[in-house]
Amino acid sequence: MPRNTRLEQLDLLPYIGKWLVLSFIVACLAGAASALFLHALDWATSTREANPALIWLLPIAGFIVGWCYLRMGRPVEAGNNLIIDEIHDPKKVIPLRMVPMVLGGTVISHLFGASVGREGTAVQMGGALADQLTHILRMRPEDRRIVLMAGIAAGFSSVFGTPLAGALFGLEVLAIGRMRYDALFPCVVAAIAADRIGVLLGIHHTHYAVLEVAPLGLVSVLSVVAAGILFGLIGMVFANSAHAVGAFMKRRVPYAPLRPFIGGAVIATAVWALDGYRYIGLGIPSIVQAFQQPVAPWDFAGKLLFTVASLGTGFKGGEVTPLFYIGATFGNALAPLLHLPFSMLAGLGFVAVLAGAANTPIATIVMAIELFGPEIAPFAAIACIAAYLFSGHSGIYHAQRVGHSKHRVVPEGMRISELGAYRKQLRQESMAANPGKQA
Repeated sequence: MPRNTRLEQLDLLPYIGKWLVLSFIVACLAGAASALFLHALDWATSTREANPALIWLLPIAGFIVGWCYLRMGRPVEAGNNLIIDEIHDPKKVIPLRMVPMVLGGTVISHLFGASVGREGTAVQMGGALADQLTHILRMRPEDRRIVLMAGIAAGFSSVFGTPLAGALFGLEVLAIGRMRYDALFPCVVAAIAADRIGVLLGIHHTHYAVLEVAPLGLVSVLSVVAAGILFGLIGMVFANSAHAVGAFMKRRVPYAPLRPFIGGAVIATAVWALDGYRYIGLGIPSIVQAFQQPVAPWDFAGKLLFTVASLGTGFKGGEVTPLFYIGATFGNALAPLLHLPFSMLAGLGFVAVLAGAANTPIATIVMAIELFGPEIAPFAAIACIAAYLFSGHSGIYHAQRVGHSKHRVVPEGMRISELGAYRKQLRQESMAANPGKQA
């Protein structure tokens, strides 16, 4: 048999050079887009806070955004799910219009008071901009998948200032229980470079300080396991509720622009009636407060309801920052019950609710270390893994596949959105095989 005597390491040099260049281009595109977006978001937030009456224009703003997507944005309406689908089953290049559509839609949502996040916008912009290289460089499907994953990593990294977590998020979010290591180097390079580019362009990320970490012992570990289970259940409730409200609105309100109009009217009225201004927008001050002192024990539920109403009725943005809010305030509420420090439980909730809702435990463990320091690492690992397991096969991204089931056997490669129909079919087959049980 012929043998290849050439050193494998020599063959890797062109590979490294190729992906250094491509990843840096992706990072420049995603980092610059995220910087523009975050500056616009700061303006929208400060303007809304200075003019609280803008909340009453939320229905009109929602209608306008919904109408624009109906007329011009149908090919990109699926957002993050479109990018995940294109990585799994490449069909056509993501239209560039996704960038201005999601950028404008998210800024308008924040300006008038919807409770949405920002990661969805950054990820969509990063993915869409990266995918334009497919046209220019005539990429093979295998390379296109990696470029899209690098775009996701760069977008996530640049918007949160967590480059290692961003790289892992781009690898981990595609499938439950499975990561693609062929994209590891490009995702790491793109995430680190995008974060640095954002900083060069004037982006400043909020600092969250965990002031005290409990000693590592049996009682503290068991307490964190209990907290992690609850964080996972909250992540599951959030994901399932957002999908349920979205599906309900699509069934009941066929005309798409009316959905955010109705949602905006409900949200504006609720904000006025409940004095719920702390539950709209990103809610960064409330997150910071949860690390410093006790907050109202119902704050997590308020943010969850306002965010589900906003996303479920069609407002544009992301889920991750609201999940940070929900997790931090819920952890704050649990702290006295579990006899753990407020800031520690707030930090664990911050990452663990996301771990459960997005099925990304490794990325969120690393995020905890990047944001809060290495001392919290053992507890973050326990909380994030417990949350991931107990959130079940649900998630905020419908296009996410099952790479490896968590506990109960689920067919590999199935989309999260298909699991409901699969379970229903199993129940019907079980009842047909055992008619006596049905009675």
